[in-house]
Amino acid sequence: MSISLRLALPAARPAPPLRPRARNAGCTPASALRTDALRGCASLPFKPQPSGLAAGAVRPCRRRGSAAVCHASAYLSPPTMQWVSAAAAAVLFLAKGTGIHKPFLVPLFALQAPTSVISWIKSEYGLWTAFLALLVRLFFSVPGDLELPLSTMLLVSVAPYQVMDLRGTQGGAIVSLALTAYLAFQHFTRTGGIGKAFDQGSIIATVAIICITVINVILLLPLF
Repeated sequence: MSISLRLALPAARPAPPLRPRARNAGCTPASALRTDALRGCASLPFKPQPSGLAAGAVRPCRRRGSAAVCHASAYLSPPTMQWVSAAAAAVLFLAKGTGIHKPFLVPLFALQAPTSVISWIKSEYGLWTAFLALLVRLFFSVPGDLELPLSTMLLVSVAPYQVMDLRGTQGGAIVSLALTAYLAFQHFTRTGGIGKAFDQGSIIATVAIICITVINVILLLPLF
């Protein structure tokens, strides 16, 4: 006697068709993102900004019609301005077309130089550099313009902490601005006026003095 068994398997249901995603359903396709990242702000994501922005907040992009408008604000931090001031002072150390009294640049550099430069001068490497330069100065003759950088390193190295604490304070900013104003007065007076200060032989020193003056004014304003 033979027995046969039959198993009834249920038929598989067909998969439901995929519904196309709505374009405005919370996510933006890649093509739209590429369109929103227009000229000048390709690296900035297009994000809606809140209506009430805090004071000083930057809105990188906003829509105007079908285009994205980028907003950029040029911001100079105090360390950046200190680097520019230190570079301008170094240029004045070696500049020829000016009649300023250059030893005034030494305390000005000590008050306005970036903190990293002052820390390096006061470190062991800076002390060894000043020591070797002083040895060379004792036994060999060096140009007069190179004595000012050596004097600057020696002044910063031996300056007491009460003097160096003036850096970044209102008193130090006032002293720096007074020194800068005196140097600017000397420069424009001894070159024969503002017109002659921009001659070919004096334009480098003039630009450096203007940079130092403007930076000292900008650094002084937030301290009041």
